Amino acid sequence: MDLLAPLLSGLALGSMYGLIALGFHITFSVCGALNFAQGTSAMLGAVLLFTLERTLGWPVLLAAPATIALCGLYGLLVEGLAVRPFLKRRSDAWLMATVALGLVTDNATLFLFGTEPRSLSSILTASSVSVGGASLGVYPLHLLIPVVGLAIAAALHWISRKTLLGTAVLAVAQNRDAASLMGIPVSAMIAAAFAVSSALAGMAGALVAPLFTIQPDMGVVLGLKAFAVAILGGLRNPWGIMTAGVLFGVVEAASASVLGSGYTQMLTFGLVILALALRPDGLLGRAEVRKV
Repeated sequence: MDLLAPLLSGLALGSMYGLIALGFHITFSVCGALNFAQGTSAMLGAVLLFTLERTLGWPVLLAAPATIALCGLYGLLVEGLAVRPFLKRRSDAWLMATVALGLVTDNATLFLFGTEPRSLSSILTASSVSVGGASLGVYPLHLLIPVVGLAIAAALHWISRKTLLGTAVLAVAQNRDAASLMGIPVSAMIAAAFAVSSALAGMAGALVAPLFTIQPDMGVVLGLKAFAVAILGGLRNPWGIMTAGVLFGVVEAASASVLGSGYTQMLTFGLVILALALRPDGLLGRAEVRKV
């Protein structure tokens, strides 16, 4: 049981990183751009859920979907203000623009929400999971998060491989001008990709809100770790991203349990560097064939 608790906790933590990282996969697959405000979207998921449920008194079954929808709207804002103007000019300045907009949102949230960390209780964290009368040291929420993450990864894989939408996404990714001439609504698809990307990050933030302390600067670290997971798993592979997220989370939880939290970041990011040195295209990624 001593090792099972950090493993299950790491599984939940890694699945949360994977959910946020899947947002990078979605936008990159559609338009080749990355939403570096993903961490901010995760933070908004936690903050908005706390505000709607605790401050305004909404029931969780209403507050949770409203939180995800609002995070999706934030994704539309990111796309409209920080991505679309630069994609139209074939500029890569969207990278800095999304970072800047995320920082603006972080500071606005800090002003409105305050600096004091908050905690949010949940029925899924009211009591720990027990097997045969012995506590596993984790909550039901720890077991729910991986189920949600794996289900979404499976859905994205199915959509990309088996549906007309997936074919349209591939067409947009390969040549936006040609896709537009074929009648595909390119601008709408890119905007939808950023909305879904932010909604997934907001869902991840809402799911872990009862497990973490909620504060406006939490998105910076979450976004950085999720981006590392996305690169480690391969930006074009949702299963690779979830696999990398789970491995990252388990290593982080296990190292914190065995060595203490002071060594966690050093060990996890050191292993990321080593893994990318051995597998530059990600754990399950494939090297792209480039024509010359």
